[in-house]
Amino acid sequence: MHFLDQAKIYVKSGAGGPGAVSFRREKYIEYGGPDGGDGGRGGDIVFEAVQGLNTLIDFRYTQHFKAPRGGHGMGKDRTGASAKPLVIKVPVGTQIISDEDRETVLADFTEVGQRITLLEGGLGGRGNASYKTATNRAPRQHQPGLPGEEMWLWLRLKLLADVGLVGLPNAGKSTFINQVSNAKAKVGDYAFTTLVPKLGVVRHKGREFVLADIPGLIEGAADGAGIGDRFLGHIERCRVLIHLIDISGTGDQDPVEAMRVVEDELAAYGEGLDDKPRLVALNKIDLADRELAEEFAAELKEAGADDVFPISGATGEGVTELLDAVLGYLPDRTATETKGVEVEDMDGEEGGEWSPL
Repeated sequence: MHFLDQAKIYVKSGAGGPGAVSFRREKYIEYGGPDGGDGGRGGDIVFEAVQGLNTLIDFRYTQHFKAPRGGHGMGKDRTGASAKPLVIKVPVGTQIISDEDRETVLADFTEVGQRITLLEGGLGGRGNASYKTATNRAPRQHQPGLPGEEMWLWLRLKLLADVGLVGLPNAGKSTFINQVSNAKAKVGDYAFTTLVPKLGVVRHKGREFVLADIPGLIEGAADGAGIGDRFLGHIERCRVLIHLIDISGTGDQDPVEAMRVVEDELAAYGEGLDDKPRLVALNKIDLADRELAEEFAAELKEAGADDVFPISGATGEGVTELLDAVLGYLPDRTATETKGVEVEDMDGEEGGEWSPL
């Protein structure tokens, strides 16, 4: 399944139907009079958050959304039919952002089933029957329906996860998420194996939480180096971050420098990421001796780390203690357990055909 976390679309609500000009023409009725009905209301543009979606890829192929217009008024005082709303389904975590400044958030979907009417349909026009008075018995006035509203807007997806996974490229994040969750992230012996965020559901000691893995950060990511910091928005909603650091010696930087680089990039991005609690994990201890791991852990604590967890994403050593610490930062019941949010494997095969309508 292709991952797309932002898309620009055009939406337009339906226009109201025009009122009718009509007169009674029944046999044996001497004075007929006007009987033109009002027009129907145009369709609204409604956005709804649904489960089972974690990408905006469908909006790359369908970018224009127009709600139907209301029905025409008719004779015999018949009002035109109101058009049904056009419901656009989006993943949970989607934000609707104004195209004018690309900063104003018009709506933020954080729960399954949340619905927002973004644009209202135009009102139907009045038929000539509504203009009848004692002095104007045969009116021919009528109103056209009011036009619908239209706008361009941006959809931006920020994945909902309880825990975020950060680190330099090739720190073993994909191996770790595969070890602790149901994800099937690609693993390779080269930098930037992960090119798009990955989600996995972790089940630990009777609890469930969602873990998000984003592409690795390098120095200067805030200025566009490497893949940049575009995907950091997907961990803005996380309650705690796990910072994986490679101690196997395959990286170009020592653990203290690796921690500093990532922390600097989180601070440069802002949005409160530098204030989130972080658990530092020394990964790949299966490739290093225990004394070296203890020395690096002491250096990281001197550099500002609150606690350091030596782990191996490949063998699972030390992972239980790390997950125990993660649970201490989560509420009694996470969003996954409370709302029943379905998180699909983002590397799996795409299911049946789906339309954003």
